[in-house]
Amino acid sequence: MVDPIRAQAEADLMLESDEDEAMVLSDLINRVLDKGVVITGEVTIAVAGVDLIRLDLRLLLVAVERLVRRAATTEG
Repeated sequence: MVDPIRAQAEADLMLESDEDEAMVLSDLINRVLDKGVVITGEVTIAVAGVDLIRLDLRLLLVAVERLVRRAATTEG
C-alpha cells in the first residue's frame, strides 16, 4: 500500500527541485507523449467473497508521431 504522506512529500520535492526549470503543463504532456507511458490497473468484482469478474487493464499513452517514427525505423 502506498503511504500518502510519503507520496505527497515526494511530489512536493519534485515540484520544488529547481525554479529555473519550471515546467509548464504543455511541456510535461509533450515529454510524456514523446517517451510514452503505460498505465496498468486491476479491477475485481466480488459478491460475498466470491470473485465474479476480474479485469486486467493496460493503457498505452504515446504520441502517434512517435509510433510512426518507430515503425519507420524498424521497417528499413
